[in-house]
Amino acid sequence: MIDLHDENTKGTTNSGKYNNLNIPTMSQPGLASLSPYLNFDPAILSPSQPEYIFPEGATKHRGRFELAFSQIGAACIIGAGIGGTSGLYRGIKATSLAGQTGKLRRTQLINHVMKSGSSLANTFGIVSVMYSGFGVLLSWARGTDDSLNTLVAATGTGILFKSTTGLKKCALGGCIGLGIASIYCLWNNRETLLELKHRNINPASK
Repeated sequence: MIDLHDENTKGTTNSGKYNNLNIPTMSQPGLASLSPYLNFDPAILSPSQPEYIFPEGATKHRGRFELAFSQIGAACIIGAGIGGTSGLYRGIKATSLAGQTGKLRRTQLINHVMKSGSSLANTFGIVSVMYSGFGVLLSWARGTDDSLNTLVAATGTGILFKSTTGLKKCALGGCIGLGIASIYCLWNNRETLLELKHRNINPASK
């Protein structure tokens, strides 16, 4: 802290070292108050910008490797939910036809739900791991992360997932992966496509 007392007199009056004690709290008239700790004008900081620190030259979004963990987890949860619902439906139908009631029926329903849910969760998880692996490898190899990586990764995932079932099903799996990835890329880039369409329709906007 600044000591305003004279060292010789130790009094309570200013000795003249600090003639002007009216230190302004504004950098300029009409601006926000200066921070008493950091001594900067908060008005120069835009609150609309993301409050994150990125290394110089780094992209301002998470890469495929960071997204892979959440994608794999989400795929397993979705697969378990869909499989559990399907197993519950099949279990209710099977126990009704068999005339089972009480604890036996409840046990059979739980077995159907667990078996179907775990099976589909495993399938979705494997597909997600394959897709994330292809995406990460392509991003590292090409040095960029764009829609082409998504299309190639999805196509390769479909082919690899059906690689043990013959060439026809391999091709079918690749086509399904390519189709799903194409829909995703079109939806993800819909604003850019609409802008290009508007420019083609209205040449004066170029």
